[in-house]
Amino acid sequence: MSARSSFFKIAAKAGMLFGALFVVTVLLAAIPAHQEQALQVDVPQEPSAPTAQPQDADHSAMPGMNMSDERANEKAAVNDMTPGHHDGHSQHMYMTSPRARTPEDLQRAGEIATELRAGIEKYKDYHVALNDGFRIFMPNVPQPEYHFTSYRNGFMEAFTFDPARPTSLLYKKTATGYELVGAMFTMPKRAGEDQLNRRVPLSVAMWHLHTNLCMPPHAELRAADWTRFGLHGSIATKDACDASGGRFSRVIFGWMVHVYPYEDSLDKIFAMHHHMD
Repeated sequence: MSARSSFFKIAAKAGMLFGALFVVTVLLAAIPAHQEQALQVDVPQEPSAPTAQPQDADHSAMPGMNMSDERANEKAAVNDMTPGHHDGHSQHMYMTSPRARTPEDLQRAGEIATELRAGIEKYKDYHVALNDGFRIFMPNVPQPEYHFTSYRNGFMEAFTFDPARPTSLLYKKTATGYELVGAMFTMPKRAGEDQLNRRVPLSVAMWHLHTNLCMPPHAELRAADWTRFGLHGSIATKDACDASGGRFSRVIFGWMVHVYPYEDSLDKIFAMHHHMD
């Protein structure tokens, strides 16, 4: 074999290798859990007085999360998804700004709700959801609303939007199992509000991010002061977190929006939390 032929074969193999690595890199960059680019939003970071009780949580099972060792903070994650913890922009929560409603927005919102309702109908039997690969987020922790998450769907949400294919299903616990009440769509945390608006109109729904998390040093997880650390802690800036020896994350998870397609009005369908009678 000539040197020239060997050179071209080696070059071809190298090109294929670099091409494969490039594709993998692009795919990983599109997954919510791997988005590290700067946000196109101005996340408020001013601390306020501590109001939380000591808590612990594991964020590793939620779409868009890139921490796997935070089991000590799992209850804080649940409480942050609980009604009463969302008052617009706050130190650990960022919500999209509402826009003026248009007839086109209302029509599209109605279509999303209709398609979602049809797409998740089979999941009224929660066993079907489990068989289809949805995993229950912290099933042993009491919650007003349980997230059954499909990581395959979450991956696809980074590329395309299908109202019939939510990232998570939302259930209420019953005496005999779970009752389906809604669903959650996600987008990578680098997405801007115009991108979110093209998926679910910001005039009818508020997307949200979990922000400004300071976790205590690994060695102090078990004895940490959870009035200072975690999703309800008083520490909400990188400087304060660094001073405490903690580990700061400006944004965790990805963008999320809840939809309750069985409700009787758009305001209830696109509410932050399920309407309680």
